[in-house]
Amino acid sequence: MASINNKTVWITGASSGIGEALSYELNKKGCKLILSSRKTEALERVKNSCQYPDAVKILPLDITQYDLMPSKAKEAIAAFGSVDVLINNAGISQRSYIIDTDFDVYKKLVDINYLGTVALTKAILPYFIEQQHGHFATVTSLMGKFGSPIRSGYCGSKHALHGFFDVLRMEHEKDGINVTLVAPGFVQTNIAKNALVGDGSARGHEDDDNANGLTTNDFARKMIKAIEKEKFEAYMGGKEVLGIYLKRFFPKLLHRIVLINTAKR
Repeated sequence: MASINNKTVWITGASSGIGEALSYELNKKGCKLILSSRKTEALERVKNSCQYPDAVKILPLDITQYDLMPSKAKEAIAAFGSVDVLINNAGISQRSYIIDTDFDVYKKLVDINYLGTVALTKAILPYFIEQQHGHFATVTSLMGKFGSPIRSGYCGSKHALHGFFDVLRMEHEKDGINVTLVAPGFVQTNIAKNALVGDGSARGHEDDDNANGLTTNDFARKMIKAIEKEKFEAYMGGKEVLGIYLKRFFPKLLHRIVLINTAKR
């Protein structure tokens, strides 16, 4: 993809954070947008804040309602006649030790972060095959490549995305379909505030790492470039990105560094 300009892009988790920032950046590039999340009023706010709101359609979506994904895909296609890019951005994080985490919390993390994304991806895949082009851009996490304490379920769900989409890329490259996995480190969103704790409730407060991370606007611009370059994977953040390479070449060193940094917090 030489340029994403004027493409039709479907964004999940578009009501705040990364999804909201992507909406503004893509709208400025002339893209036609389909914005999805559970929060209809927030989606309307994002649409009305876009430079070209007439090029934006709202499609409310609960990513855990798997059976509705085929009908939602039909609605998305009907909005502008086609979809060129699906940005899988909906997700939720976790902040609790394994021993303190209810099993239902793990189920919810997998339902939202993994199975919901798989269900939506499968729903639009036949359309991409039929039109012989399409691009899945999935927001995972550096935690999809290596682990960190109090994020066990989150890490597991994000690791699963990498496995699934690596295979999708292999199976459907012949159909003109691209897959880009974008793994953010610390970004200035509410992800830590909304993270699930052991009993399934929201954590309720942010942390310094995210507060000092990339702005959502910076992240969105970097992600759009990664999509245009058709990268297989893109890692975005500060020094935490080095964990990718430490995991590959010096896993025991990474283990020690992560534990030391965790103890400091």
